[in-house]
Amino acid sequence: MTEKVAVVTGGGMGIGAAICERLVKDGMTVVVADLNEGAATETAAALSASGGRAWALGMNVGEEASIADGFAQIAKRHGRCDVLVNNAGVAKTFPFLDYPLDHWHQVMAVNLTGTLLCGQHAARLMREQRWGRIVNLASVAGILASAGRTAYGTSKAAVIGLTRQMAIELAPFGITANGIAPGPIDTPLTKVLHSDVSRRHYTETTPLGRYGQPHEIAGAVSFLASDDASYITGHILPVDGGFVAAGILEI
Repeated sequence: MTEKVAVVTGGGMGIGAAICERLVKDGMTVVVADLNEGAATETAAALSASGGRAWALGMNVGEEASIADGFAQIAKRHGRCDVLVNNAGVAKTFPFLDYPLDHWHQVMAVNLTGTLLCGQHAARLMREQRWGRIVNLASVAGILASAGRTAYGTSKAAVIGLTRQMAIELAPFGITANGIAPGPIDTPLTKVLHSDVSRRHYTETTPLGRYGQPHEIAGAVSFLASDDASYITGHILPVDGGFVAAGILEI
């Protein structure tokens, strides 16, 4: 992976920062792309200080022009993109009957349309190398419906479908596309989004009995971005402590 370039959206903190750290350890040059340019700069600086190759890129994946400009900078600086991790996302919870339309549009723009556009830009660069890895962050909320997540769950279900579409259309260019569906993960977002009731429910219904850690998602991304995953495409891997597999957990 010595000369490969990876782009991680939402890479400034949480799961995204953990993914950046892991891909740097794998020997890649990592573009830490984030709407929060300060967080991206801090993460990139920390990775560079530890001997890695990383730089920060301000990018709003909810805006087409920002994505186009970001990938133009990547193309100018590196002339290639080998790995794309579509990690950036937004979420809020509202009851279905009161779900605000403006937030629905925001979630779809970032979680779904942003994944589409970043995938297109990255794949055009990957096509030149006849090699590429796209890893989309979906969610268990895209597999199982959860209260309050009308837009988030729907967007992540659509990301799962989009991942499969990417896989079949990009395969002729040597590009694989897979998704990861995280379960409950301890991040700054879930600390705000998950109520005490939600945290208790997740813990009680997850066979491993705990929240996951960002590095556990990063490990799965590392595998799907590697040569070891060369014959895997169009699949969604739940990294969820068994949450999706579980039914009744006690006799």
